[in-house]
Amino acid sequence: MKNILLFGAGKSASVLIDYLITNAAENNWHVTIVDADKKLIEQKTKNHLSTTAIEANITNDILRIELIKNSDLIISMMPPFLHIHIAKDCATYAKHLLTASYADEQIKALSNEVKNKGIIFLCEMGLDPGLDHMSAMQIIDTIKNNGGKITSFVSHCGGLVAPQSDDNPWHYKISWNPRNVVLAGKAGAEYVQDSNQIVEKYETLFNANRTINTADENIGELSYYPNRNSLPYIDLYNLHDAKTFIRTTLRHKDFMLGWKTIIDLKLTDEDIIYQSDDMSLANFYATHFTQNEITLKLSDKDKIRLQFLGLNDNDTIINKGKISAADGLQFALEKKLVLSPTDKDMIVMQHEIEYELASQKQKTISSLVVYGKDSIHTAMAKTVGLPLGIAAKLILNGSINLSGIHLPIIKEIYEPVLKELEPNGVVFKEVNSIV
Repeated sequence: MKNILLFGAGKSASVLIDYLITNAAENNWHVTIVDADKKLIEQKTKNHLSTTAIEANITNDILRIELIKNSDLIISMMPPFLHIHIAKDCATYAKHLLTASYADEQIKALSNEVKNKGIIFLCEMGLDPGLDHMSAMQIIDTIKNNGGKITSFVSHCGGLVAPQSDDNPWHYKISWNPRNVVLAGKAGAEYVQDSNQIVEKYETLFNANRTINTADENIGELSYYPNRNSLPYIDLYNLHDAKTFIRTTLRHKDFMLGWKTIIDLKLTDEDIIYQSDDMSLANFYATHFTQNEITLKLSDKDKIRLQFLGLNDNDTIINKGKISAADGLQFALEKKLVLSPTDKDMIVMQHEIEYELASQKQKTISSLVVYGKDSIHTAMAKTVGLPLGIAAKLILNGSINLSGIHLPIIKEIYEPVLKELEPNGVVFKEVNSIV
């Protein structure tokens, strides 16, 4: 029997847990799931015979090490800063590790040890990063193998609310880590456009006038903002001939307009300065504006958006002790932009790749739209969790037989994973044209 150990049973783990349980008997797996909330695990596993639920803090070194030693493959769905605790143990005890997070410098520092132990650490194996790498590299490799030269690469991805559940002025509901929503874009962005290297500040990032037309007519036009630093991906994808290279995040135009106002109002500031016990949302906003000497000059739509986030809400009490403005905003988002039980989210990903082939300028648009089933089995959980689950199966059955630290940018990884994703409803559609 193979033992799979999963750390984390939160929002993005639901479909992954379903996949592991569904495939456990056929593949002779036992799945141990560790989370700070045992009831949450049991809600998702329904105490299935192939699973064990353990309530624990993963910083408990003795328990964590014991669990890892008794497992064959570990999947970490923990916050990125906690991965290193798990990764070091996996390297020490020669256990395979999968994460959906970026491979940071601490993880990369384990590269030689991981390689020498003959194990694989497969990072960036979720949605973004993950599916974006795999789907893009499949197209890039095909174009290059046919003799083409890629001149422009733009990749968009967004977790959004599905049209049938879009019932608020932000046109957004939270389907993933709310802290990431609050702090998105704070580092600004770097990218290449028309051969110019652009460094863009946080304050200008949320420009609603940057738009794309999506392939799904039910969705239509969406806005986007450049996502972090795109430049390292030029090397990663080996696209040095590209005169434009941008990775972006998709949002509804009204969200972009509203978030620009949020930034201007300094509501994403992270200095801990407010005492939130017995403080209502309305009092929080009023205190924040007074503290920062902000005079509200809002458009009618901005008023509606802020009122939806509790601008005049005297009944909802924060009670989080000492907080920052960003903490207060996060609390508001979690209360006001929550998915109701029957709500559906959606994932939209779209690559726009221009290239020269046989003396012709051509363009490929590859698009993916995935809809969630409900607030638990979300499109976000599906597109983050399924690639991890499929990769775990392929590693344990020997179909992926690699060692060292890897990202899913090589054919040995992306081809079998994308193949199995298709019957699970994760299908990219391509449109090719002459430019």
